[in-house]
Formats: sequence, structure tokens, C-alpha cells
Amino acid sequence: MERFSHSRSRRLVPLVAVAAAAALTVAGCSSSSGGKKSEDNGTVASAGKASTPRMTVAMVTHQAPGDTFWDIVRKGAEAAAAKDNIKLIYSADPNAGNQSNLVQNAIDQKVDGIAVTLAKPDALKTVVGKAVSAGIPVVGLNAGLSEWKKLGLMEYFGQDETVAGEAFGKKLNETGAKNVACVIQEQGNVALTQRCDGVKKTFSGKVQTLYVNGTDMPSVQSTITAKLKQDSSIDQVVTLAAPIALTAVQSVSDAGTKAKVATFDLNKDLVSAIQKGTIEFAVDQQPYLQGYLAVDSLWLYKNNGNYSGGGEQPVLTGPAFVDKSNVDKVAAFAAKGTR
Repeated sequence: MERFSHSRSRRLVPLVAVAAAAALTVAGCSSSSGGKKSEDNGTVASAGKASTPRMTVAMVTHQAPGDTFWDIVRKGAEAAAAKDNIKLIYSADPNAGNQSNLVQNAIDQKVDGIAVTLAKPDALKTVVGKAVSAGIPVVGLNAGLSEWKKLGLMEYFGQDETVAGEAFGKKLNETGAKNVACVIQEQGNVALTQRCDGVKKTFSGKVQTLYVNGTDMPSVQSTITAKLKQDSSIDQVVTLAAPIALTAVQSVSDAGTKAKVATFDLNKDLVSAIQKGTIEFAVDQQPYLQGYLAVDSLWLYKNNGNYSGGGEQPVLTGPAFVDKSNVDKVAAFAAKGTR
């Protein structure tokens, strides 16, 4: 289990673990091992796989091309779909208007459930309302913590980005950073803004916001490099995604500074970078768990009327810090592409 350095954060993983365990327990009740007949519903299933009627679930995210974070979310969703006898339709677009169209496509296909990210909730408000009006259950994941209930979603699985940012700021105080460049790779994404705002709230030093185009890595590298050359007093680069962090490491080298890099979110290469010491630490929001729980929750609702969080509270999957002290434990899972 990863170490937490923020008092509220220490309580998050146990809560999520309980929720996940409950979900798996109910799933186990829906079928019986060895293909035996269930006393509850008379259905027959192979061990570890639901025998409930086939469902179709659409997952629509704001994934940008090449962002490996979402590969982990998708793996979690696919694992739940395989267990629950669900046909999963995954689609993504970082453009909010296009993402809205993808949700409309899911509605037109009359899917049994929709899992959606709300990075830009205003752009999705109308189409989510259409899904709800059509009687399609909708759950949120990853982005939209402050908006999911307002938009009529049943449940939400993700990280409180403000809490994560505040924990990050405190961690930087411990490491001795003084002047931070917080790099936002997508303007208008409320979750990213909340992260940097959280850092500013608790960090005792200076925080500068730097906007980059996250879909163009050469541009990201040159923009960060230019900023570091322009202000040599920056001693810490904070990024909000693993690919941006890895690019920032090269920018630090190009600029010839001694600035350190820390980030939100993980992938396999980022875990390796922490092991090597080129990245100080990362905040893990457990994207595999987000994808898994979002899909599994729709199966639970369809087949047992369950609401994770009682339909009122989000199920928090982070934040957790990964650094030199615990990265080796995480690395084994990262190698499988699930962390």
C-alpha cells in the first residue's frame, strides 16, 4: 500500500478498498464457481464471470492522442467488462464538442449505461441530460467531482483534485522547493486548474502557472525550456500528467538548470523515472480503479440496484504519493500496465 503524507488522504484508500470489496462481493453472489447453479437466481456461470444478460456500456473520455494515462483507465474498464459480461464501447476526444457528439452516439445506440469524464462539464451538460432523460444510467469518472451531481449522474469515481493539489503543495514544502512552475497542458480543463490552485493554497513558496499544448510534445518541451531559461530561480517543475513530466525532464536538461520535476499521475515510464531519480515523486489517483469501478457500478445498478457512495458521495481513488520509498512495490504492477 502506498504511503500518504496528508492526513485526509490516509483515509481514502481504505474507503475505496471497502467499496471495491463490496462490489466484488456482490459480483460473486451473481454467479457461482465451477458452473454450478446459483441458489439466488438460478443462473449458471463460469468461475469469476457473471452470467447476467449481456449489457452494452459506453465509456467516453477526454483522452488526448498519445496520453498513456488513459490506457490504464481503459484496462480497468475492460477487466470489469470481461467479468460482468459487458460489451464495452470506448471512445475519446479532447475536444469537448466532439466528446459531446460521442455521448450522443452512445445514446443513439441505446446503450445500457454510459461512463463519462467531465473535464469541461458545461459542454456536456445538455447531452448528459438527454441520456438521463432517455433512461440511460450515467456515471462519472476522473474529472467532474464538483459537477457530477448537478448534471444528474448517479455516481462518481475519481480523485478530489483540490485535496490532491493541497497535499502536493505540502509535499513540496517538505522537499524544500521555493519557486514552482505548474504546467497546465489543457486550458479550460477544470481538474487541471484545481490541481495547480490546490498547490498554491498550501505551498509556502512562489507558484507560476505555465500553459502548454499537451498534444504537441516538441512544443511542450520548448515552452518549458524557454520558461526555465527566462527564470533561472525556478527550482521545481510541477506537471499534471506523466508524459508531460517525462518531457519536462528533458527541458530541465536543455535549459541547464538544477530544477527538479514532480508530477501528478503515473505510467510505466514514469515509475521507472522515479526509480532512476529523474522524477522526484508522483501523485497516483489509481486510474485502473477508476475505469474498473465505473463499468462495474453500471452492472451493479442494472442487476442489483446498487449505488456506490449511496448516490450522494463520490468514491475517491486518490491521492497517494509514489516516491523512492515505495516505488519498487508499484513497479511490478506498472509493468503489467495497470498502474
